[in-house]
Amino acid sequence: MASEDRIMELARNNLGLDREPGLDASFGDSGVSSVDAIAFMKVVGQEFGVEISADDLAQISTLRGLAEFVDSNAG
Repeated sequence: MASEDRIMELARNNLGLDREPGLDASFGDSGVSSVDAIAFMKVVGQEFGVEISADDLAQISTLRGLAEFVDSNAG
């Protein structure tokens, strides 16, 4: 999936993790605070032209889940 690749690149550039982000690890397990996760999802939403609501945010816990959301809501 192209969106997974781009989201991984955005994660590397925006989340300041000390290791490679995992697609299936939860944001918390990856060391991402809830505030940083929300800010990152806004970056992703802008990148893909997708509106991510507060309810959507509560349901997305991994980078793969975010990619699936983007794929099903983009364009």
